[in-house]
Amino acid sequence: MLTAHSVDSKRWRVDSARTMDEDLPRPKGDAASALAKEALDSYSQDELAARIALLEAEIARVRAHRDKASAHRLAAEALFRSGGQ
Repeated sequence: MLTAHSVDSKRWRVDSARTMDEDLPRPKGDAASALAKEALDSYSQDELAARIALLEAEIARVRAHRDKASAHRLAAEALFRSGGQ
């Protein structure tokens, strides 16, 4: 038996919409492209150093996510190759 607390239809709609949006192709003009076009002339040395540190941290975050996704995919492939045994 379902109760009002066991099904949250509004949350399901939000979650399913988010999933559908994630399946759509990303627009060509992503954040990295926008950053590459930005003029840097007005930045001080300290601001440039802070920007570099922020971008390096973002690169590390993306690499970690890529590695995690790759490991997950390899584990799934190994599971299906072995027949789940």
